[in-house]
Amino acid sequence: MLKNVAALLLDEVHPFELGVLCEVFGLDRSDDGLPVYDFAVVSAEGPALRTHAGFTISTPHGPERLEEADLIAVPAGSRFGDREYPEEILEALRRAVARGARVMSVCSGAYLLGAAGLLDGRRCTTHWRHTEELARRHPKAVVEPDVLYVDDGPVITSAGTAAGIDAALHLVRQAHGPAVANAVARRMVVPPHRDGGQAQYIARPLPRTRCDTVGGTLAWMEGHLDQELTIEQLAAHAHMSPRTFARRFQQETGTTPYRWLLRQRVLLAQQLLESSDETVDTIAGRTGFGTAAALRHQFVRSLGTTPQAYRRTFRGPSALAGAA
Repeated sequence: MLKNVAALLLDEVHPFELGVLCEVFGLDRSDDGLPVYDFAVVSAEGPALRTHAGFTISTPHGPERLEEADLIAVPAGSRFGDREYPEEILEALRRAVARGARVMSVCSGAYLLGAAGLLDGRRCTTHWRHTEELARRHPKAVVEPDVLYVDDGPVITSAGTAAGIDAALHLVRQAHGPAVANAVARRMVVPPHRDGGQAQYIARPLPRTRCDTVGGTLAWMEGHLDQELTIEQLAAHAHMSPRTFARRFQQETGTTPYRWLLRQRVLLAQQLLESSDETVDTIAGRTGFGTAAALRHQFVRSLGTTPQAYRRTFRGPSALAGAA
């Protein structure tokens, strides 16, 4: 059962992520017949905490309040990846999991769970800007960079900012059923469930790398994404044999020509869906997928959402009227 919830705060906490937890678990909605939680804001570092926005938060609750919580939720904070955490807090989190409570992080709050050893051997996530660093700091964790949240037993981790809402509503849905979760979401004026993952919010999935010998061909490939490109054509453009080209390409980009092309085509489709009124069929042709069905298939595989849902997210429902 989910009845007692504690939001665990450290210095430099982010107010929005704390607000997510307060909104989902700390608001009395009994007038709508919805569950009311015994909710407390708990300080890990004294009665007054600084926020990254420049104001302070005070609370009468210290670490002892964690001992009775069914759920301990950790909102994001500044420089959480670089700091040391109080051993008292790490022990409290371990004890909570050992006695059957659940722990949840929003965004960079995952670093605290990692410091307590609670991510080891578990699937987890955080904001896409932090996933590589989280994996480096906690190599035993199975970091999934593309999802909005991960539920792995007693540990729930969520991606950046609003993904905390998704994870919190997921917990409400588990504890009380979809009707309750939908009603809470309706009161918050948010969708009860979002399609896709955080991959769709990353500005550029493939960063530029230093390419000594295939750089010119990469630029040429970007200008011909609408065409059928074979390894033989690419190798000829680079003045290499197909075998040598494939090897050099892998060495200098970290991926294969096929995967690089696929990612660039998806990226171009994202840009066109955001900035143009072209139909999905037209975009499929411009990006080399050929048909809307092929574009949809690869879009879902890469981003976890459909082209139309992506356009709706980034341009609003009015964009669909002229782009169906």
